[in-house]
Amino acid sequence: MAENEHEHEHEQRMARPRMAAGALFFDAQGRVLLVRPSYKPVWEIPGGYIETGESPLAACRREVEEELGITPAIGPLLVTDWAPNPGEGDKVLYIFDGGELNADAAALIKLASDELLAAEFHPAEDFDELLIPRLARRVKRAVIARSEGRAAYLEHGEPPA
Repeated sequence: MAENEHEHEHEQRMARPRMAAGALFFDAQGRVLLVRPSYKPVWEIPGGYIETGESPLAACRREVEEELGITPAIGPLLVTDWAPNPGEGDKVLYIFDGGELNADAAALIKLASDELLAAEFHPAEDFDELLIPRLARRVKRAVIARSEGRAAYLEHGEPPA
């Protein structure tokens, strides 16, 4: 009995984070593709929640196809961000490198009409104005990680002290 109680207690303490995955797509000028959801007044990056049994990369590919109607090769991981949220509890967010979308590829984007109002490339200096603060921090760090050629581990959008 005691063994079982101990196991149950251990189970209760284990994190069961919500996870989400997104991609950064760039244009030739190095600007980042942001999307404008219809259901909230801020910009986002393409992506969404990971489903049970789905890998972060598979979720990223699925969300990009659902939201933008394109199936580009998704590149390496740029950022893993541990960012718990009072309303949602533990969260782990992944950002992958979607690479550069040339004008032809960008022209193929077909927005999920029920979900997105717009998809536009924006420079890094606009992130603070367009994105919620924690996403702005995360996306800026992902852009740096891409330029440095190595993934970054973040907590609340910042490298841990």
